Amino acid sequence: MKRMLLTLLLGLATGTAVHYAYFDYHHRDADTLEGKLAWIRTELKLSDAQFARIRDLHQASHPRLQHMAAQVAQMHAEFAEFERTRRTSDRVDFLEFARFVENRRELNRECLDSTRQLVLASAEVMTPEQRERYIRLVATAEPLMGALMN
Repeated sequence: MKRMLLTLLLGLATGTAVHYAYFDYHHRDADTLEGKLAWIRTELKLSDAQFARIRDLHQASHPRLQHMAAQVAQMHAEFAEFERTRRTSDRVDFLEFARFVENRRELNRECLDSTRQLVLASAEVMTPEQRERYIRLVATAEPLMGALMN
């Protein structure tokens, strides 16, 4: 009985160690921009020059996208506060809510425009076959497919 328990624990420990070692090795670069873009290189079989250009495009757009992400997070917090106030006091400031909705729409438009610009700029670096596959893979860019395929 002790031997079976020891074998079982040893197997469990070995399996856990192998699991963590595998994911550590394969996801080591996942936090870097190159790691985050690795899928595009392998999936579309990009050349080194194409990948470098796409990486540069992403690096250039990163500060703006980070700023917009912070604005989106702030708007979520503002909406949560607005909703909390509405629930606790049963009071709604419709003018404030209308301004919030308009600001959110404008931010959504900016986010969509920035994403489209990045997708289009990245697609320009690619061959027509790579571009077609890329647009199919990037779900948010589906409305752009018709414009790119013409």
